[in-house]
Amino acid sequence: MSATTLYEKLGGEESIGKVVDYFYDHVLADETVNHFFANTDMDKQRKHQTKFISFALGGPNHYTGNSMAKVHTGMNLQPIHFDAIVKHLHDALEHFGVNEADINQALNTVATLRNDILYK
Repeated sequence: MSATTLYEKLGGEESIGKVVDYFYDHVLADETVNHFFANTDMDKQRKHQTKFISFALGGPNHYTGNSMAKVHTGMNLQPIHFDAIVKHLHDALEHFGVNEADINQALNTVATLRNDILYK
């Protein structure tokens, strides 16, 4: 019997898409970070982020975007911005009934990207 990935535990890409929608609703309401998305096609961003998070959580590799470092170049993201995004992801996962251990696993995956995102 193979181990269940977090992607599978969360219900696959469709369920992750719902988490991403909820997540972005809160990100866009947060003045700490919403300005980073002022000129972003949010439908495209939500679809892209769903693919990325699905892959990051052990799902199929349908992510075809640039590296995190490249995507965030010129944004000069600071720890306060990264932490706000992590908080919104935590809250979105919690809202959809994900247990704290699985949330921590997901956030640990996100934390590995910190150095590729900050200060670019």
